Amino acid sequence: MNAPWKTGLSLALTMAVSYAICTLLYVLWPVQGIAFLNALFHGLDFNRLQTTQGYGMMTFLGPLLVLTLWGAIVGTLFAWLSGKLHGKS
Repeated sequence: MNAPWKTGLSLALTMAVSYAICTLLYVLWPVQGIAFLNALFHGLDFNRLQTTQGYGMMTFLGPLLVLTLWGAIVGTLFAWLSGKLHGKS
């Protein structure tokens, strides 16, 4: 079995890439992105959350860092618990 940190790293990288792609799509097509969220969440109106603030590098890097760290922690914990529950060290 892989070391738990490897699973954590895999989840962290997956979340980072997914967030980067999502950000790129939103920057390119913001109106369609909001419409997609409205449909995805059964008609909740996300238009009210849209700001006039420009989308800068810090607006991207802050959430990217948080999601990546969270993915690493959760993925590592998941792999460790899974190993313990399946009797592996």
